[in-house]
Amino acid sequence: MAKKLEKGSKLESADMDGDGIVTDEELDMQERMIMLENEDKKQDAQRNMAWFALFGMLLYPFAVVIASLVGLESAGKILGDIAPTYFVSVAAIVAAFYAKEAIGK
Repeated sequence: MAKKLEKGSKLESADMDGDGIVTDEELDMQERMIMLENEDKKQDAQRNMAWFALFGMLLYPFAVVIASLVGLESAGKILGDIAPTYFVSVAAIVAAFYAKEAIGK
């Protein structure tokens, strides 16, 4: 049996053919569209995270040099000491993203 929605209902957008009646097929299509949109947003967020991590990895050495140039020798030393851990962690994030993309295709 077809479902009728009142005007202004949240599910009014599911009425694809505009007849005022929402069928099970229309509800299923609306649900699939929402799932696709959420998956797209998730992939965008993961891509942005990987790019942010990659830029951080590329800019990290400049932070060490700038700290040394400004006269913050202890800061430069500390940044240099944690660099190996930082680079391995960021490389793992970026590698996981690209591995997921490769497996997905």
